[in-house]
Amino acid sequence: MATVELRFSALPEHVRTARLVAAAVARRAGVDEAVLDEVRLAVGEACTRAVGLHQSGGISAPVQVLLIEEEKQFSIEVGDEAPRSIPGDRASGAPGEEPDAETEEDEMGLAVISGLVDDVEVTAGEHGGQIRMTWPTTPPAATLP
Repeated sequence: MATVELRFSALPEHVRTARLVAAAVARRAGVDEAVLDEVRLAVGEACTRAVGLHQSGGISAPVQVLLIEEEKQFSIEVGDEAPRSIPGDRASGAPGEEPDAETEEDEMGLAVISGLVDDVEVTAGEHGGQIRMTWPTTPPAATLP
């Protein structure tokens, strides 16, 4: 299992770099060429979300991206250190309380990611959150001598 770790300051201008690195590593791992645009878009959305959470929470820690090549699959984990409840959990708000714009934007970003990636896991808690996205890979074609 090979892993590439990328950490970047929570600034929007670094999201593009994360997208490019993710696409390059996904290609090398054997993710289908037809899916690489989805990988780029999903990583961009997840990183933009993490940057926004860090900036709105005044968190100076870097955003972490893990690119994990496993047998028959490729996973990307985007982690942040913004403490919060699990997305979609409205139990923490008062009854009848409308969600704020930040919560709606967060849920919209998660909906976009879920539309792009079939296998998505979202975890969140008091120490931050993580989005794990997984794509199948195909083994490289054997070359003839």
